[in-house]
Amino acid sequence: MTLQELSDFADLKEQLKRDEQMLLSFQEAACPGAQNLSGMPHSTGISDKIGDLAVEIADMRTSIEHLKVRIAEYESRVSEFIEDIEDDYIRMLFRLRFQRCLTWKQVAHVLGGGNTETGVKSACYRYLGST
Repeated sequence: MTLQELSDFADLKEQLKRDEQMLLSFQEAACPGAQNLSGMPHSTGISDKIGDLAVEIADMRTSIEHLKVRIAEYESRVSEFIEDIEDDYIRMLFRLRFQRCLTWKQVAHVLGGGNTETGVKSACYRYLGST
């Protein structure tokens, strides 16, 4: 497995997280309670904000489903690759970075022991270069 494949997998998971948040925002905006009932006159022109949001919600749901399919295609390969890593430290590093989508800095912090962002990144690259 290459660094590019692992990064693509993590990027897809991050995109899914962002899209799910956006879907939630669209759904909240489409709720009747979200309408502005100020009693003030509305602008001229015809606009269906709820209808527009309904279209966006449907598109976002479709996008999320496609992302889930793509993630599932990667999931088993990435999991097998990581589980086959014999060194516990390296295996945990890969799990945190590519399955949990933590930043290199967060990975270093979680692993502790004086690890730095550069150190954990180098350990990852060294391992990938040796396989």
